Parts: sequence; structure tokens; C-alpha cells
Amino acid sequence: MNSTHPARPVRGLALAAALHKAPWLWSVGGALLVGVAAMMTFGATTAGNMLSAASAFVVFTVLVGLGQMLVVTSGPGNIDLSIPAAISLSGGVAMHVMGARDGALLPGLAAALGVGAAIGFFNYALIRALRIPPIIATLSSSFVLQSIAISLGRGSAAPPPLLENFALSHVAGVSSLAFVALAATLAVAVVLFRLVAGRSLSAVGQNPRAANLAGVRVERVRCATYVSCSVLVALAAVLLAAFSGGATLDMGADYMLLSVAVVVIGGTQVSGGRASPTGVWGAACFLFLINALLNASGTGAGVRAIVYGALIIGVTTIAGGSPAARR
Repeated sequence: MNSTHPARPVRGLALAAALHKAPWLWSVGGALLVGVAAMMTFGATTAGNMLSAASAFVVFTVLVGLGQMLVVTSGPGNIDLSIPAAISLSGGVAMHVMGARDGALLPGLAAALGVGAAIGFFNYALIRALRIPPIIATLSSSFVLQSIAISLGRGSAAPPPLLENFALSHVAGVSSLAFVALAATLAVAVVLFRLVAGRSLSAVGQNPRAANLAGVRVERVRCATYVSCSVLVALAAVLLAAFSGGATLDMGADYMLLSVAVVVIGGTQVSGGRASPTGVWGAACFLFLINALLNASGTGAGVRAIVYGALIIGVTTIAGGSPAARR
């Protein structure tokens, strides 16, 4: 008898098990394939320039994606729709406090992170006090935050030269901002996979009632999750304002749906309980490179939108896991 046939389903099961244990492989593999396609289509030089640009532009998506990832991990139905408004407000506060002065860089950063923490606590307070779904609470919060940002946005200052030079600098072709995002990712990964706080978040995301019976302070974990999300968003806002030459009211407009896309494509379980920081990086690079590849090929805006959306739907369907996990 031929003994090779039984080995095929065994290898298939092993591959499926590996993808289940490391769901980030989908997004990272997709980013690598798009990178290879860019190199084959436009040559190594153009592809290298594209990757160098990606090292800067994906940073903001990664940071907001990490924040959204924490919220999604806390359980089904948890999502933060206040991210665009939080970016506008945090970035505006930072630029006002800094006032284009290098000496005010640290106070401005501290003010932005403080605003981020306050936003996260405000979002959680709405959810907890009013007993309304997180999507509704954070959407309502975004209107309040945007109104404050509009009032603050008049005469917004430019970033300090030191911060702006850092945001635009590169080390060996890699944006300096990428190292900030990498440090933030490592910090989030350590908390998630090495500390009690991370295990508590996973427990709450999987089954809050069981976590409560096990001694986990469920509401404290949820509050810390929304605060952490907004702090990461505030950090992204400061870096984005520095990179863009100042804060604007619409600078966070692209990041509401994008933050959700990179979380799901990156392999974070939408039903809660399992996060994938590496997958956020892979998904952010994948989406940026797809868009850059379409732009470089001269594809029309309408076609780009269709292809871009179809790819997000397709990869999200594949990366989302089993049907049970997506319910």
C-alpha cells in the first residue's frame, strides 16, 4: 500500500494547528507577498523606497491598532469608535502646550497622554454608568471630544523643531518613529503574555463571569483597557502631528475603520480573549503596501477603493477564524 496519502491530511492538520496558534501568520505572510509583488513589478529600488515609506506611515496605524486590539480582546461587542476624535483632541492639546518650543516637548507629551487617559476613563464611565453598548458610548463620546477639539483647534501651533526632526528622520532607511512603535508593541506584548494584567484581560475576554469567580476584578480590567487604548492613541496623535507639521481636526479621520481592520486581519479574536500584537504590524504593512502598490500602478481611485475593500473583506474572512469564533 502507498503510505504517502495518510501523511497529507496530517500535514494539513499540522498547518491548520500552526495557523490557529499563530494567527498573525496570515497578515505577515500577506505583507511579504505584496512586498515581493512590488519588487517584481517595479524593481528593487522602487520597492525599497516603498518599504522605507511604510516604516513611517504604518507607525500610526500600529499604535491605534494596538489600542483597539486591547479593547477588542476584552470581550465581544467591545470597540472604541472615539479614536479619530481622540487623535484630534490629543494632538491639538500637545501642540498647544508645546507651542513650537523644544523646552516644552515633555510637558506637551505628558499633557497629551493625560488627555488620552482622561478620554479612556470617560469612555468607560459612559459604558458603566449608562449601561449602553461600547459602540454607542464611544461614538457619543467622539462628538463631545470633537467639539472640544474644534474649540481648541483655532490657531494650532506647529510642532517643536526637535520633535519634527525626529519624526522625519531615518536610521538605515527605517523611520525613527518605527522604533517608538516597536517599543510600544514590546511593552504591550510583555503585559499581555507575561504579566497578571494581561492574563486577566484574556480571562475577561473569554468569560467575564468565570473570571469574576476566579478573583479577577473585571470592571477594573475593563477600565484599564479603555484607558490604555486612549493613551496609545494619544501617543500616535503626537507623532502624527509632528510628522504632518501640526495638528488638524481631521487628522484622525482614517483611523476608525482602519484600526478595526488591522486588529481583525492581524488575527485578534473578535469574540475576545486572544490578542495578536505581531499581527497588527503585519496587517498594517499589508494594507499600506496594497494601497501603495495600487497607487504606483496608476490605478484609478474607484478601482483602488474596490480592490482595497475586497482585499480587506477577503483577508478578514480568512483571518477571522472559524464561524463559531466570528459569531
